[in-house]
Amino acid sequence: MLMRSQTVDWVLIGLWAALLTVGLIMVASASINFSDANYGDPWYFVKRHLVYLLLAVIGALVVFSLPMQFWQKYGNVLFIASLALLLMVLIPGVGKKVNGSQRWIVLGPITVQASEVAKFMVVIFFAGYFSRRGAELAQGWRGFVKPVLVMVLISALLLLEPDFGSTVVIAGTVVGMMFFAGVRIWQFMLLLIAGVSALALMAMLSPYRMQRLIAYLDPWADQFNSGYQLTQSLIAFGRGEWFGVGLGNSIQKLFFLPEAHTDFIFSIVAEEGGLIGAFCLIALFVALVSRLLSQVNKIAEKNTFAAYAVFGFAIMFAAQTFINVGVASGLLPTKGLTLPLISYGGSSLIVSCAMLAFALRANSEAEVEASVEGDLSVKSNVQVNSKSEVLA
Repeated sequence: MLMRSQTVDWVLIGLWAALLTVGLIMVASASINFSDANYGDPWYFVKRHLVYLLLAVIGALVVFSLPMQFWQKYGNVLFIASLALLLMVLIPGVGKKVNGSQRWIVLGPITVQASEVAKFMVVIFFAGYFSRRGAELAQGWRGFVKPVLVMVLISALLLLEPDFGSTVVIAGTVVGMMFFAGVRIWQFMLLLIAGVSALALMAMLSPYRMQRLIAYLDPWADQFNSGYQLTQSLIAFGRGEWFGVGLGNSIQKLFFLPEAHTDFIFSIVAEEGGLIGAFCLIALFVALVSRLLSQVNKIAEKNTFAAYAVFGFAIMFAAQTFINVGVASGLLPTKGLTLPLISYGGSSLIVSCAMLAFALRANSEAEVEASVEGDLSVKSNVQVNSKSEVLA
């Protein structure tokens, strides 16, 4: 089905393009010195980011070209494939280990982060499940337990990498989708308490996670060891003040703040753009998530599967943005999560664009169906009026 231009959400496309542009600019600003020192090419990461951006646009066009029926029909198969990826990444020699975490699979010149692929497929799978079995979810324990068990399986595979940040984002998204699907309030609260308790227990039982928690509570107590990254991030926020030091003038990106172009890119935004620049970037994300949520009711009238998926993607964008900004500003303990559409990272960029392309397609299909129904209604009224005039 070809979409007419008037059925495309240009506001969503505008917000999407704005965030991609900001991301390209900030990756260039945050990585140029690091690239020059380590690779002998100041534009090393910028070139790679542009390649990822091109792949993300191509991927988005492919996703946009596929009808909702495709995702609804093959969602289970794709979900199983994503579980296979999560298993493969744990196999020694197949999964690539970086900084103690085994999260990547090397496919020739491309490195795929399995958890990013899983984020997309998990939402598609649960959207299909809730659209088919939504009544079960609200009726009793059976409908409640089955999605919980699937979520536990995914979380276990992610924690084995380990990828605590993605576990929190995916679990939070699924819980949000369950609430939207009609789970009983007391079951929702029980699941929420159990999830928070489990995450807290895992943090306390893991020495390095406990160390991160201690560093989060008082980073200045060990500012040259466990608290180093957070203290350097906070220094970046402090230097930025209201209006920032100017684009390209960050000091913290000069080998003080590790991962300045990836997980902590928001710190460079705050340093170079100040509070105003940081607020503007957050406002773009708020507008993006709000735009996605505003489409859900309209899409639900035509396709409940698509509505659940778009809602899930909106929650995922909101959760990952909140966690990334919270970590950079010292509001939350350190987690290895990128800032969607902004941070350097091919898998995250491609999957984020795929999510938005899916939402764009879902909205366009709903608009087309509403338009067709409107045209049929008008024709029907014209025919009725014509018959009435003849009889008269």
